[in-house]
Amino acid sequence: MTVIVVDDDEAVRDSLKVLLESYGMHVEDYPSTDAFVRGHRPLPHQCLILDQHLPGTTGLDFLSSAQAVNINLPVILVTGRGDSVIRSRAEDLGVVAYLEKPIDDTVLLAAITQAVKGTP
Repeated sequence: MTVIVVDDDEAVRDSLKVLLESYGMHVEDYPSTDAFVRGHRPLPHQCLILDQHLPGTTGLDFLSSAQAVNINLPVILVTGRGDSVIRSRAEDLGVVAYLEKPIDDTVLLAAITQAVKGTP
């Protein structure tokens, strides 16, 4: 299983990488959606942990345009500043889970399991 983390905060990416690798997951991490699009190679059993508040674009804005760049992954949206509008838009865009930082490890692991359950 591969988990892709897109977050502009290096400390967040590093801590998620350490946590998820301790559970035997392979982790790719990117500081921006642009870096993700340039570096991502689709593989079976992947999911995307995407920060909402990224410089240049929001996670949700990226998701609404993701089909144009052939990104078709289950998504877990994370945010440090969430609200009901973001949550509603995330649901409309089909995110698997909407999590607010700081993220509880158990909740995150359950969301990842749910996300990859339906992928080939």
